[in-house]
Amino acid sequence: MAIKVLVYDDNEALRTSIGALIESEDDLEMAAAMPNAETVETDLEQMRPDVVLMDIDMPVVDGVAAVRRIRQVSPQLPVIMLTIFDDTDNIFNAICAGASGYLLKQHVTEELPGAVRTVLAGGAPMTGSVAKKVLAMVPKAAAPEQETSNLTNKETAILQLLVKGYSYKMMATELGVTIDTVRFHIKKIYDKLHVHSAAGAVSRAIRDKLV
Repeated sequence: MAIKVLVYDDNEALRTSIGALIESEDDLEMAAAMPNAETVETDLEQMRPDVVLMDIDMPVVDGVAAVRRIRQVSPQLPVIMLTIFDDTDNIFNAICAGASGYLLKQHVTEELPGAVRTVLAGGAPMTGSVAKKVLAMVPKAAAPEQETSNLTNKETAILQLLVKGYSYKMMATELGVTIDTVRFHIKKIYDKLHVHSAAGAVSRAIRDKLV
């Protein structure tokens, strides 16, 4: 089964380009390309996408507000922000709203297909310059905060890689463990942080300065 991708962007030319890029990949399929997210809940129900690509600056309903609406009806559906904005406010707001990844439009051709696959594998794909800014938002936590989070050293290391956008496979390679071991630790992290997705864990890590 092909991965169904639903796109929201008010730029018609870009919607067409993204559609062509998605359809050129054997394992990806374009569910629809919408000019705004006004009917996002109905769209999800009717089209059942596997991944959503969401622009930030749109009329009627902006992308961050749309992500919040998606999270109310589908907490775990992967949503990748696709935007020209790489300022810290937009990045932070999008991630805290529940975005699963953050790509800049100028890198869409080389990064988008891999990002879709990565987010479905449990990663949080980000353009390199965005990941750098995300890491800059996450200073080292003080000891009391680390005690409150109750994460082990291994779990903290995996959470750091999750913030960097690593997939489960990449984490396993980096840490020299199996993918099943990574999944085990990810589940423990979710339980301890009281979240249900990679986006939730990244958001909590940033908000509470856990890594």
